[in-house]
Amino acid sequence: MNIRRDDPNAPHVAPLLAFHLSELRAVMSGEFAFALDARGLSEPGVTFCTAWIDGALAGFGALKRLDADHAEVKSMRADPVFVGRGVGRALMDHIVAAARADGYTRLSLETGTAASHDAAVALYRNTGFVDCPPFADYRASPHNRFMTLAL
Repeated sequence: MNIRRDDPNAPHVAPLLAFHLSELRAVMSGEFAFALDARGLSEPGVTFCTAWIDGALAGFGALKRLDADHAEVKSMRADPVFVGRGVGRALMDHIVAAARADGYTRLSLETGTAASHDAAVALYRNTGFVDCPPFADYRASPHNRFMTLAL
């Protein structure tokens, strides 16, 4: 697997990003869905990366700067074709390593509470993330789960 920094506006990213956003909107109402689109993933302070297996896009994820010490995991997604092949774990390990290299002391994330998020939550817990109160501009809701990892 090859993980590299990439452009969220690239044509090879568009289909998987559209699928990601569509699936999230299907299980979360608009006011509780915080996944970033290509424009949001292109903002300053966001580092977007893609994972590749045998020349095919296998997934993506991003690291968003919140402040000098705190960053957020954004838009983790494995292509359904590659689920079960370690894409999520590889992306998470890459993002955690990047956050440490950038000097962050805390890494947080927001995810959903629907059953479709269970595998992601298990990955986050296996990485060491624990539940936490809402951070940044998020508000508590029954639709969102907040997790953090001390680096």
